[in-house]
Amino acid sequence: MRIATWNVNSIRSRIDRVEAFLQRHDIDVLAVQETKAKVDQLPLMGLESMGYEVAATGFSQWNGVALISRVGIEDVQVGFSEMPGFGDPLVSEARAIGAVCGGVRIWSLYVPNGRKVDDPHYAYKLDWLGRLRTAAQQWRDEPTALVGDWNIAPLDEDVFDIAQFKNSTHVTVPERAAFNAFLEDGYADVVRPHISGDAGYTYWDYYRQRFERNRGMRIDFVIGSPAFSDRVTGAFIDRDERDPALGKANGLGSPSDHAPVIVNLSD
Repeated sequence: MRIATWNVNSIRSRIDRVEAFLQRHDIDVLAVQETKAKVDQLPLMGLESMGYEVAATGFSQWNGVALISRVGIEDVQVGFSEMPGFGDPLVSEARAIGAVCGGVRIWSLYVPNGRKVDDPHYAYKLDWLGRLRTAAQQWRDEPTALVGDWNIAPLDEDVFDIAQFKNSTHVTVPERAAFNAFLEDGYADVVRPHISGDAGYTYWDYYRQRFERNRGMRIDFVIGSPAFSDRVTGAFIDRDERDPALGKANGLGSPSDHAPVIVNLSD
């Protein structure tokens, strides 16, 4: 089975790229983040004609997550137990959806950005991760993948210049500790053994040709339980999907600022 995760930065704007990506890499399950669409706004016709089912949650402009599967979608869960909301009054955001696809429990996750260290959204991010960790402990003994945009670069090598991020979110000690807590609980970053250095970047801001200059970050992950990790036979990052030249050469629209991450599993 081949699974992938991708922050598409608006599925309505990039459905042509999503459909082409699924075919190009023969993907069985794609976890999507930042769909930026309500369920009834999702462009499903092409996906369904290709044999995929979709489970999703989202709003018209912000956040939104989905699972696109051709190996079944069972036991769908929108949000995890005790998932916190944000704002006053508290609003539950569309940041997590899980389901069993082909015998594997897959969670598509869009971790809060954090914005700035002194911002309420930063405290919300840490709370969100802590409660996800508690929920994930219940899924650890089954084949489980926690995939998506984590908005954390856990190692210095995961950013193009750590000095430029010294006062920024994504690399702070509490954020990295929150990420590492999942590894301490027995989950594993199943992609890192297959990549190295800047070849592992998954995100390049649109600002100042960051992709062309390879000024990227690694913030998109597939974190697997032991029963999932033991089945991983390979993994890679589709950097070409982030390259504007791919769209121009194939008549596709502009790229997302994230690249997809793909993992192969044994039967």
